[in-house]
Amino acid sequence: MSTSKHIDKICCIVIAATLLLTILFMNAGKFGIQAVSATVGYASRLFNTSTVHTIDIVMDDWDSFIENCTDEQYTNCTVIIDGEAFRNVALRAKGNTSLSAVESYGNNRYSFKIEFDHYDNTVTYHGLDKLCLNNIIQDNTYMKDYLTYRLMHEFGADAPLCSYTYITVNGDDWGLYLAVEGVEESFLQRNYGNDYGELYKPDSMNMGGGRGNGREFDMEGFEPPEHLGRNTPGEPPDHTMGSSDVSLIYTDDEFDSYPNIFDNAKTNVTDSDKARLIESIQRLNNNEDITDVVNIDEVIRYFVIHNFVLNFDSYTGSMIHNYYLYEENGQLSMIPWDYNLAFGGFESQTDATALVNYPIDTPISGGTIDSRPMLAWIFSNEEYTNLYHQYFTEFISSCFDSGDFVNMINSTEELIAPYVEQDPTKFCTYEEFETGVSTLKNFCLLRAQSISGQLDGTIPSTSEGQAQDSSSLIDAGGIEISDMGDMGDMGDMRNMDHDHAPADMPQDRPSEKPNHSFGR
Repeated sequence: MSTSKHIDKICCIVIAATLLLTILFMNAGKFGIQAVSATVGYASRLFNTSTVHTIDIVMDDWDSFIENCTDEQYTNCTVIIDGEAFRNVALRAKGNTSLSAVESYGNNRYSFKIEFDHYDNTVTYHGLDKLCLNNIIQDNTYMKDYLTYRLMHEFGADAPLCSYTYITVNGDDWGLYLAVEGVEESFLQRNYGNDYGELYKPDSMNMGGGRGNGREFDMEGFEPPEHLGRNTPGEPPDHTMGSSDVSLIYTDDEFDSYPNIFDNAKTNVTDSDKARLIESIQRLNNNEDITDVVNIDEVIRYFVIHNFVLNFDSYTGSMIHNYYLYEENGQLSMIPWDYNLAFGGFESQTDATALVNYPIDTPISGGTIDSRPMLAWIFSNEEYTNLYHQYFTEFISSCFDSGDFVNMINSTEELIAPYVEQDPTKFCTYEEFETGVSTLKNFCLLRAQSISGQLDGTIPSTSEGQAQDSSSLIDAGGIEISDMGDMGDMGDMRNMDHDHAPADMPQDRPSEKPNHSFGR
């Protein structure tokens, strides 16, 4: 009888404990318990940067898909990532002006986007919903996007994860691509948790956007404005090709005044979300309550790396696009995107010395700092300018003075070189790749040297100062910017012959890559 009583008590305790655990699990957020992110899996798998990954695209009618790539329509396929198959996923071509450029040059090496959840919202790649496969166009180094995203991430700015992947199609070699985490729901959950804010990709509708963001832009006959590549002191903002809303300039409180932001929202925004964003933009333009309106640490870190790599196909250039705007509770931050034309590639600039010494305190091409409110606040307040300089000093010290940058670029070259050599669709020759990497390394080392001088005052840090005193500038006359790839460089189209692709992939892969830390 007494044993039965004890058993009854034990059962009651177990039931009560189970009920309590169930309540805690269902209401974890209310009790401050954070759920484990579902995106941890993909971050440590496909985006492990110590190896070149493999993706085999399996599709019944690949030739028909390629023929209609410019329509940007999704097609059902299976993708096998590092030997793991994911069926019933969607694939389409993607790109900005590069989409039409590939078509214009008769090249089939398009960039692609994979939507794992397009047909079935339960399908993901270990939590990843969208994956971009960049074709590395106009980049003989194969590294411009990769290095920029890695530098952003290591220096504490939110950036998409990336890694190299060798693509095959139905088992046949296609080429070495850069796999990039789509800046969509999985990215937002990974960086900001399940209760994330709103995401926008501001872009003028009449130029360089891709799939709704300027897909009517005509690449044929396009020439960058003559002023591009060097900002003249006092240069008026009307040199820009974008509209005022993509510059984040406040016009009024009407939603219709910001079509290039709201029409390109990546989250489901409500009227209250729109009103909150406009209020933040107004306060940003008025330089009011900056600590509430801007994620100061995040944005300064973003601009330190962005201004180092000199990407004028961006918010700081005339096109004013290729960035994501993130807003949460009225606070704004920037997310990087599309750096294949960084390091002077966008404007086909030939003056390497001007680019190496490009002034960090007047980093706009085709306008004034005041025409870019998301940057202007840094230079309108001495405290923020000093913080910007402090972070630049930290970046140069932790990345270049330490030797980490050279180690990174050397190990990356060693990792991908065998794949570049036998890439059957590459836009450049292997020799051009080798020259490009060497040029990129030298360019960055000289750029770091110039910025160190700009920070300690031995080199002017503004356009006006450099125009008045050019004697102290770092000489980069031995560098040819075009060796790294630029807008006019489509490489050797002879490499498009798939029938002569190498039969075997190299099997020996480096097992480790140095863990670079650039300080936060």
